Amino acid sequence: MRSFPRVLFDEAHNESWTIRRELAESVNPAHPDDTSYARAAGLLRHLGHTVTAHTAGPLGPETLAEQDVLVIAHPSDERWERTTGQGSPVFTAAELDAVEAFVAGGGGLVVLAEEEQDKYGNNLRELLARFGVDVRHTTVRDPRHAHQGVATWVLGERSSGSGLLAGVRTACFYRAGTLVADGADVLFATSADADPAGEPLAVALRHGRGRVVVFADSDLFGDDSIEDHDHRALWRNVVTWAARLPGDDDRTGAAREAVDSDGKAALFARLKAAVEELRPLQVKDGSVPAESKGRAKELVAEIADRVGEISPYFPHDAAYLQAVQADLTKWAEQDLGVPDFLDSLDLFHPDTQRVDGLEHVVVFPMYTQNGNPSRNLEAVWIRTIWPAWLAELEAGGYDNPMFVPIAFEDFTSGYDTHSAVLFPETVAVRQAPARFTWGGIFADREAARFRRVAGAAVETLRLDLPPDAERLLASQRLAQDTFVLWDLVHDRTHSHGDLPFDPFMIKQRMPYWLYALEELRCDLTAFGEAVELERRGVPYARYVQLAILFDRLFRFPVTGERVRNYDGLGGQLLFAYLHRNDIVRWTDNRLSIDWERVADGVADLRGEVEKLYRDSIDRSKLAHWLAAYELVSAYVAAHPASTWAKGVAALPEEQKAKVDAVLPDEFPLSMFYEALRRKLTDVVESTKGLRA
Repeated sequence: MRSFPRVLFDEAHNESWTIRRELAESVNPAHPDDTSYARAAGLLRHLGHTVTAHTAGPLGPETLAEQDVLVIAHPSDERWERTTGQGSPVFTAAELDAVEAFVAGGGGLVVLAEEEQDKYGNNLRELLARFGVDVRHTTVRDPRHAHQGVATWVLGERSSGSGLLAGVRTACFYRAGTLVADGADVLFATSADADPAGEPLAVALRHGRGRVVVFADSDLFGDDSIEDHDHRALWRNVVTWAARLPGDDDRTGAAREAVDSDGKAALFARLKAAVEELRPLQVKDGSVPAESKGRAKELVAEIADRVGEISPYFPHDAAYLQAVQADLTKWAEQDLGVPDFLDSLDLFHPDTQRVDGLEHVVVFPMYTQNGNPSRNLEAVWIRTIWPAWLAELEAGGYDNPMFVPIAFEDFTSGYDTHSAVLFPETVAVRQAPARFTWGGIFADREAARFRRVAGAAVETLRLDLPPDAERLLASQRLAQDTFVLWDLVHDRTHSHGDLPFDPFMIKQRMPYWLYALEELRCDLTAFGEAVELERRGVPYARYVQLAILFDRLFRFPVTGERVRNYDGLGGQLLFAYLHRNDIVRWTDNRLSIDWERVADGVADLRGEVEKLYRDSIDRSKLAHWLAAYELVSAYVAAHPASTWAKGVAALPEEQKAKVDAVLPDEFPLSMFYEALRRKLTDVVESTKGLRA
């Protein structure tokens, strides 16, 4: 399944526009920009869309079957326009039926009509009538709202507040007709001073499972016009909005079993069953009490056998799986005390095997972060996510050799939780390795949790989504790849920049708002890097920005306990900063976002955090702690009973006591988040144990 839409430009009905620049130069050598949509096609390709031209033959079901959007740009008799010179501008009855069926089945249609529509000898009005739209045979004039003083170059009035117009404020219609479309969302209309006045210039509507967008002018997105006003953003939005929305397109449940032709699933089920029977016999440190050792030793022996059975399916992990069997045997021989799997852990290196789709079976006694705190034995069947585009990106400068993006195939009960990581430091070992060389993040679970919680928040807050955000929440595959890119950049950021302390803070004891700022700093940096990657043409980068924004604003503050929840605090700080600067607004019990200003707002907050870090290199530890507290409390109100809010004179002298003086909920949720948390509690809880 694909993450990005396939867009088909019809050029087989004597259209006046072509996405083939060489054809435009041949048809209109004096002014090819007046015939070319090559830049419009290039913009879509920059976004990840696949764009092709239908150059000959009927527009039938077989032609449309693999497409997500069909664009029809002003068919015309050659008497009136320079055209592609292919076919007739009149669609046959069969073609009209095919296009209508395509839209009703979930496809998108973008139609660009013209002024004095009837003279061009096409039957666009007959096509559009199937969707309840008509084109009036007129030419709009509006001298008071004109581009460059040309009365027929009309500046349309933005008539919709929907997310479809996110980032779009002005658009010019060059010699436009007007539309009639009862019940449609009017995007732009003529002004009260225009002739004709107050009539639609662009509309959007739904038909069956599909979507239709119609413009009363076709020049907006030509090569000589697409850079005018907000035409680029408008074009990006309407094509993305019209595109067929992908479904939950990753492998799940029965689908996994259906493709398991080699029996791995059956063998893993046997391994899993034995591990699940053993787990309740263990105590917190992973050992087994005397009264349970008899049965536990039998199960440990069975688990070792099951690992041996499944090993031939994972030849790339042969040495590791043999070591697992040896560690299991040694554990039983040592009377099932505190387990020690250091020998097998030293041989497991998924970081050196980053091959897309490569699978591993992992068996360790371990706790799971945000999940099970006890070191129970776990068996996890995972799949590596390492698409070619990600490998190229990492090789090109975003190096992160420890990062291993993974997905679940199956797992034991320790992962029937909120845990979405597989880290070597969670494994029971006799001594910590000299250094940890890898860290696995379950991008499929993170993406699925994000989609469920953010989707519920959007509905609750009645937020109008831009088309790309709607697409992100609709597609598991797109969200999963988005999280892979986000995690790649985020994780490497911990060791880059002006750092006044160990960035991971693993062995340090300090107030939790410092952890919050570090995680937020990495996300703000990832957001900024994604802005640059979007400019460079990495299509997932735009979605990374949306994922960071939505996860930080919607999921993090309302997920988990309030006790020193540093991820939640980071989300509160981002929301408060954007709200303080009027980028996020909560009005009439509805959330709105000024999408044009989001990137600048995030960059400004990032600047404040980075200045804190840079200045703190020259401060004492306590001075740094206090400066960080002042930054956070400038936007998120501290608890009224806070000792820290009273200043340094109120703090105890001993270092540990200072940390202990932090209240469990030092920065309580605002009224906005208290209300949101109540409404999303069940949704957040439903993500426990979630798989794609």
